[in-house]
Amino acid sequence: MVPRLRSFIGTILIIFLVIIYALAATTVATLMLATSPWWVHFLYFLFSGLLWILPAMLIIKWMAGPRPPKR
Repeated sequence: MVPRLRSFIGTILIIFLVIIYALAATTVATLMLATSPWWVHFLYFLFSGLLWILPAMLIIKWMAGPRPPKR
């Protein structure tokens, strides 16, 4: 696949990932944490704010393309 096309597709995927993940994380927080204390909210948003990085790393790794063979 052409690197430029791979980069374009990866960028679109990351944008969709962030939008869908933010909506899902906020929905879960609204439904499950409505009456929880502030520190539960803090921990939830800390972990959920960092969790999206894992799938984004996989997309970025895919965007970089195959590694050149070692000599």
